[in-house]
Amino acid sequence: MASRISCEVCDESPVTVVRLSGALDLGTMRSVHTVLDRCLTSQPDALVVDLADVRVADRLALSVFVAAARRAAEWPAVPVVLCSPPSEAAAWLAESTACRVVPVHPDCAEATRLAGAAAPRLRARLEPVASACRKARELVGDACGRWNVPELAGPASLVLSELVGNVVRHAHTPMQVTLTLRRPYLHVAVTDGSRTAARAAGPDLRAEGGRGLLLVREMAQRWGSAPLVDGKVVWALVQAN
Repeated sequence: MASRISCEVCDESPVTVVRLSGALDLGTMRSVHTVLDRCLTSQPDALVVDLADVRVADRLALSVFVAAARRAAEWPAVPVVLCSPPSEAAAWLAESTACRVVPVHPDCAEATRLAGAAAPRLRARLEPVASACRKARELVGDACGRWNVPELAGPASLVLSELVGNVVRHAHTPMQVTLTLRRPYLHVAVTDGSRTAARAAGPDLRAEGGRGLLLVREMAQRWGSAPLVDGKVVWALVQAN
């Protein structure tokens, strides 16, 4: 009989908790990966995975958490934390490289509290209007001042202004801006309601923020675009010292 596992998602804003129950093996790890990936796209402050009711049938299946954490470290800059693993699973995690990538806590409540305070984050909703680029620059200046990284205000303002300007010119939908300081990067992300993939096309020098994703590609360490259920997110990493 095939193994079964259930994934209960609890959006305990601003932290998302996923409670697993059943057998974790090489077959069920795929469904776990799908759930974790979907949770990460909503950009919570942290993702906590509760393993209290999990029976780990194959220790190699624990690599699903390492994969999720490594993916989330780049975008959406969300820490992934494991909690309450059964004794055998805890021993396997301690013996492997997993604990160096994914923190493990014995208590879920404590894990949730610590994970939620892991990285400073600022979110804001903007309308697709001409003044959105100016508002985006103001948000970056405020965040960099608050987080004591004023040297990042210039490059991050340019990057975010271009991402916001791209939504104003092409997507024409309300957007959510997210800034996260998780060294060595300041992570910048803009979510909009269009599923059209972002592309680095030629610049429109007549518009404010009109240099487009070509400038983002030059200013950012890395950037990318990911589809969402109801739109897409475009993200970029600005190098922090």
